[in-house]
Amino acid sequence: MTKTSRVLIVEDAIALGETYRAMLKADGHEVELCARADEAIARLESFLPSVLLVDVNLPDMNGLEILRLVRSRELPVEVVMMTAQGSVQLAVEAMREGAFDFIMKPFSPDRLKVTVRNAHERRRMANTLAEITDTFDRDRFANFIGRSLPMQAIYRIIQSAAPSNATVFVTGESGTGKELCADALHRLGKRSKAPFVAINCAAIPRDMLESEIFGHAKGAFTGAVSDRKGAVLQAHGGTLFLDEICEMDLSLQAKMLRFLQTMTVQKVGEDQVRPVDVRVVCATNRDPQAEVAAGRFREDLFYRLHVVPIELPPLREREDDVLLIARDFLARFAKEDDKAFTGFTPASEIALRDYAWPGNVRQLQNVIRQIVVLSEGPLVDVGVLPREIQTATPMTRLPQVEAFAPVAAFVEGPARPAYQAAPRTKIEPLEVSIRRIIEAAVEQCGGSIPRAAAALDVAPSTLYRRIQSWQEAEDQRLAS
Repeated sequence: MTKTSRVLIVEDAIALGETYRAMLKADGHEVELCARADEAIARLESFLPSVLLVDVNLPDMNGLEILRLVRSRELPVEVVMMTAQGSVQLAVEAMREGAFDFIMKPFSPDRLKVTVRNAHERRRMANTLAEITDTFDRDRFANFIGRSLPMQAIYRIIQSAAPSNATVFVTGESGTGKELCADALHRLGKRSKAPFVAINCAAIPRDMLESEIFGHAKGAFTGAVSDRKGAVLQAHGGTLFLDEICEMDLSLQAKMLRFLQTMTVQKVGEDQVRPVDVRVVCATNRDPQAEVAAGRFREDLFYRLHVVPIELPPLREREDDVLLIARDFLARFAKEDDKAFTGFTPASEIALRDYAWPGNVRQLQNVIRQIVVLSEGPLVDVGVLPREIQTATPMTRLPQVEAFAPVAAFVEGPARPAYQAAPRTKIEPLEVSIRRIIEAAVEQCGGSIPRAAAALDVAPSTLYRRIQSWQEAEDQRLAS
């Protein structure tokens, strides 16, 4: 078994029940025993098993009624029915009601163990599939907005890569959110409380870039009037984000490779070698493999950096995400400027969707900012959109440009994230927030998971699956 499973046995013959419990405990399961149906139903609230082993004939209820109750509550439990008075009709009825298996007494220890193992494995696979389904329709993730399939895939990669120390190489056109991606990797990882330091290799003169990254000693060169720590040392314990990495010249690339291989840094003009602990995320809007083929980027450095690749899709390939993002920008900018905008007309939404957005989300941000500044609302109509958007035809695909001139220069400084939570409370990991909300809802509903699920507007099975995964994680922690 990949995980220890929980098994709840409902058997009124105590001696038999204890025998089954001993068999399953010897096979590594955590097992509890109830002699009555009402006890078992109450126990399901606090001890959610992955496998429920139920005798058909109980003193206070037919075992099939427990099976129906489990299915009506959508509990993530596999039910195995037991009986000494079996019939084909009874077995068929049990399977039709959703039982995993139907076993006849007396049965051998091997028959019981194999049945429970198979039931647990089926439940584990069903939970995994349900978790994937539950997280495949998010319209927000970290600072990203979007529910298109390409973005769902990006969310899952970020979520998987964030807890590791692996180097991540982010590619994508200008304005697709490469720095947002790096920030999400940092905030969702184990280094979130340490610094996040970003360097744009294209925005710093080449002769100064080494000093910006690795630091310099006082007097190392003309103008070095004091020591400089450098981005690598500033990011110690945290994350170093190197944007536009392909703009780095070949001589500095060699020093970057040395740094990645040894995790040590030597300041310009200094002999001392300092060990550092940083997670590196880099990004480019170029094709890095084409840069390698052209001799402008070192192949060994590329493979050192290209551990976890993330390719951000352009906005034109993100289905209706453009409308979600536009609505968010409109609400935010309207609030900032005290304008009475409430949304977009259907015609303007069609125009936004048909345009190719060569500048991606950054261009969209500037367009919406221009509209809010120059218009009054309450609805954004086609007439206030820039001319190139008004005249766009469906499925227009404009060529990628190296640099995009914004429609209006109303946004100063770096582009704002697509979504940013108000900094009123300390930011906590998403799973921590989800657990806190669920536990509070269950407590307010007197411990009733179905009532809590109704209040949260989710299926009871969603809560049961999450509670079960928390219980299994806690069991593993205590066992280790």
